[in-house]
Amino acid sequence: MTSGPEVLFVCVHNAGRSQMAAALLNHRAEGAVRVRSAGSEPADSLNPAVVEAMSEIGLDISEEFPKPITDELVSAADVVITMGCGDACPFYPGKRYLDWELDDPAGRPLAEVRKIRDEIDRRVQVLLTEL
Repeated sequence: MTSGPEVLFVCVHNAGRSQMAAALLNHRAEGAVRVRSAGSEPADSLNPAVVEAMSEIGLDISEEFPKPITDELVSAADVVITMGCGDACPFYPGKRYLDWELDDPAGRPLAEVRKIRDEIDRRVQVLLTEL
């Protein structure tokens, strides 16, 4: 467990965007940031195209699974980054909230999922410099 900041990524199904963001930040932060992800309406499993796109860059998320957002996750986070969950995400005063408008990879071909992954990676790198 790290003593650094904690970041929570939230999207609707926790099967694509938030999972990619969590894996990318965890990889780039090298343990300096505690990273979690959750969904307002978790899916049954991860999007296979997302798993494949991440494996292409050497990140194996195949053992991850969608998790529900809880008050405890939000209250523990220093930064909450939402990705399309709107009002379903709990709000706590004093938390830093960012909303990343990103296409949902659900139902998209692998080439488009790669573009979404790369945009998330770009934003993760910027976030890391701000933490």
